[in-house]
Amino acid sequence: VVLLGTQVDLLQKKSGDYRVRTPDGYIAWVPSSSIEAMDKTMLANWRQAEKVIYTAEFGKSYSEPNEKSQRVSDLVYGDILQLKGQKGNFYEIAYPDGRLGYIKKSESLTLKNWFETRQPTAENIIASAKTMLGLPYLWGGTSVKGVDCSGFTKTSFFMNGFVIPRDASQQVLAGEKIDILDQEGHFDPEKALKNLKPADLLFFAAGKNSNPNARVTHVALYIGNGTFIHAAGLVRINSMLKDAANYDDFQTRTVVAARRYLGAHDSAIQKVVESNYYNNK
Repeated sequence: VVLLGTQVDLLQKKSGDYRVRTPDGYIAWVPSSSIEAMDKTMLANWRQAEKVIYTAEFGKSYSEPNEKSQRVSDLVYGDILQLKGQKGNFYEIAYPDGRLGYIKKSESLTLKNWFETRQPTAENIIASAKTMLGLPYLWGGTSVKGVDCSGFTKTSFFMNGFVIPRDASQQVLAGEKIDILDQEGHFDPEKALKNLKPADLLFFAAGKNSNPNARVTHVALYIGNGTFIHAAGLVRINSMLKDAANYDDFQTRTVVAARRYLGAHDSAIQKVVESNYYNNK
């Protein structure tokens, strides 16, 4: 999933699909009907235009500056639109494909203001993650309509101004390594409680018990005191401590790594404001 208004690189067109590169470097195929291809002049105009970002969980845009007018489209957190003007309590906006509409000011911020107000603390990242509790698991999902495990962690960090790698197998390669395993490579609860900090990422490999080099297949966000929040069936909170009521035996047995993104100096973890895909420098 790529959010509305996100710039991507078009690498190839085949039949009715584009092969694209997203801001995190991920390569994927997207239906051409979901892409507004731009030449250099059109892209320059889009990049230089003032923009707004939708900040409510989900909602819609209107054909007129009132809530009783016809809907133009649905919107989710992180959608980016061109700012054309203001009318009362509404922003007048334009879509990448030229459609016009209005969104409520109370549900959006100018992109510049959003950049300036991001405070990527552990508390804020966890708070953003908790706003998605109960959200259904959706393979490939990276929006508040549905998320997969890595889309969930990606969205939690994006809400606080960071672009991070897309997949769990890519996310585990970034950030600072945190020691949570014993000498035999098994999860060590005491070591984990000592070394982990809130907003660290936990990584799991479903095939760990049969293959010590099994591929990372799941990721979660550590909350603290042995608990973590993740998208597994739905976004939920579990514990890695056996005595806890919400202990998750399978996930705990398959823990293979932990990484710390906050404070890490890694080009794979980029501030949105510093990304050429979001900010016209």
